[in-house]
Amino acid sequence: MVSVSRRSLLALSAALPLLGRLDWALAATPQAKADKVRLNYNESPYGPALAAREAMQRGIATTGRYPYNHMYALAALFARQQGIAEEQVAVFSGSMAALRYAVLAFTGDTRGLVMATPSYEVPRQAAEAHKAPVREVSLDAHHAHDIRAMLAADPQAGMLYLCNPNNPTGTLTPTQAIRDALANKPKGSVLVVDEAYIDFADAPSVVSWVKDHDDLLVLRTFSKIYGMAGARLGLAIGHPALLERLAVFGGDNVPAGPSLLGGLASLEDVKVLPQRKALNARLRDETVAWLKGRGYTCTASQSNCFMIDVRQPAQQVIEKLAAEGVLIGRVWQNWPQWVRVTVGSKQEMARFREVFAARV
Repeated sequence: MVSVSRRSLLALSAALPLLGRLDWALAATPQAKADKVRLNYNESPYGPALAAREAMQRGIATTGRYPYNHMYALAALFARQQGIAEEQVAVFSGSMAALRYAVLAFTGDTRGLVMATPSYEVPRQAAEAHKAPVREVSLDAHHAHDIRAMLAADPQAGMLYLCNPNNPTGTLTPTQAIRDALANKPKGSVLVVDEAYIDFADAPSVVSWVKDHDDLLVLRTFSKIYGMAGARLGLAIGHPALLERLAVFGGDNVPAGPSLLGGLASLEDVKVLPQRKALNARLRDETVAWLKGRGYTCTASQSNCFMIDVRQPAQQVIEKLAAEGVLIGRVWQNWPQWVRVTVGSKQEMARFREVFAARV
């Protein structure tokens, strides 16, 4: 699962792109006009960057062989960029797989899962299927993880899960609070920090912390800012012993060659990440400001999604917008009047505002 070879890779250019040229962030090939505006799954409206698309096309010719060399190269490049050891990076067919394996590895009959609510549901679903106890703790007044309450929820917990920025709210949990969770969690437990959306945020990653903590697992994905949701590619970062515990469930299931080559090209493209982050922030903040101007409350998102208090049953709003071809996120049980909206393209957000103003 983890790399068994070391590779010498060229250092990437540190030059930053010109943030005024936000069009560089978009896919270079035109996309077919969709009949629906899809703002419901936190996907990128732009797809893979041009360099990633070209690499993935070249990768088709390699699919007759298992692409272990590309998997090792991806782990090595990410490790180099993050200043950690290659052995601390494992590659998966999507970070969801790594998250499910983590629940299986770190929880059990007497070692439960502690997580926030509302948050990403997959760890809860995995724990319930695994017959492990689950303790869900409400977000605090700032819609961040209530670390103090989470630490008190289950003194026998095997795993604490933090999604930062959080899905569905898009909100950040302060770095110091994550430090407190790592320092004060139950003995023998593992802290899993899901950073699927960290590249959209003005906040530091905790990936480097794995150098000093053997009880921290960090998850990353290529599905969000890199626009590769359909390619299924993710990373788990942690002490090699933790990664071996995940590998028990996943085996040596190497991702597809085109996906790995697309991931490599994405990491090598120093323009795409800051460009897409700036574009997403501009469109998100414009839409949130518009909603606040109409009297609605929104979460303080630093992600590619946010939530709106629609002051009525959220399912009704979802259905009203869907009738006009605008699809938005699902309902969370303990936030029945809030809806999640993914940040789409400029045209998609304009259509969202048009329909929302007419139907809500």
